[in-house]
Amino acid sequence: MTLSSAALLALLAASSGLVAIEPVSAHGFAGKRFFPATLATDDPFVADELSLPTIAYSKQPAGEDSPATREADFSIDVSKRLTENFGIGLGATYKWLRPAEGETQRGFDNLAASVKYKFYQSDEHETLLSAGIDWDIGGSGSKRVGAESFSTITPTLFFGKGFGDLPVEAKFLRPFAVTGLVGVGIPSRTGTTTVNDEGEVSVERHPHTLEWGFAIEYSLPYLQSFVQDVGLREPFNRMIPVVEFAMSTALDRGASGTTGTVNPGIIWAGQYAQLSVEAVIPINSRSGNRVGWIAQLHFFLDDLFPNTIGRPIFPK
Repeated sequence: MTLSSAALLALLAASSGLVAIEPVSAHGFAGKRFFPATLATDDPFVADELSLPTIAYSKQPAGEDSPATREADFSIDVSKRLTENFGIGLGATYKWLRPAEGETQRGFDNLAASVKYKFYQSDEHETLLSAGIDWDIGGSGSKRVGAESFSTITPTLFFGKGFGDLPVEAKFLRPFAVTGLVGVGIPSRTGTTTVNDEGEVSVERHPHTLEWGFAIEYSLPYLQSFVQDVGLREPFNRMIPVVEFAMSTALDRGASGTTGTVNPGIIWAGQYAQLSVEAVIPINSRSGNRVGWIAQLHFFLDDLFPNTIGRPIFPK
């Protein structure tokens, strides 16, 4: 059994006893619309939540100076509300890199931190808007797994829109929803200068980047509860098919072009946790040449512990 299949089986086994089948409660709602936590593009809501673990597997193509490499990432992310609409987040990723030539490398990537503020919500139109800042903390990870020595700050706008306000003639389109983001990655250093053993100097420039993406979701729980009971039973009545698009476009400093992935998958959402599995399909050769996968077990702390760690630190 490969590392990737063993990790996925372990995640599925761990989730079997943790995901409840009761209706979801207060987490990630705008009106009747439940917005699930997405894997490749951050969601628009502010909540108390824990992703443990997120496991991703891919094979990176060979570069000019590097061999083809199999990569497995094991991540943990936690978010905490300070107020009802303002929260902070922290994340850490342990990377396992196995090149076609050379030794296997292991270590932590740079730590990630974030803040997010939800400034608009319409329950009638199932709409959320939030703004936030992501911080990739340079120098906090291991160089042997590619952690950068410089930081990147990314101011970001997040949005979510459900289509439950469509007319009755389009009722089977009402379960659709779209979430997404757009931000600008700002590196703390314009470039990095290195000198090799022969004394040759090289400069790697670090461009600003446009970070953008969106997720298209079709909520079977919404279909069953608010459109028409089509007879779905467990586990299908709690499933949300999703396709995510996660992109990055270089803007300046001699760099150009877009890299990214398209991630079709399925989310199974319970009252206290959700399980998500997606394929990871590169959009071009610069993004990769093999299909990978990502899976996540995600806990709704605000539903699990509504009176303790799952409530805002400074409630209304």
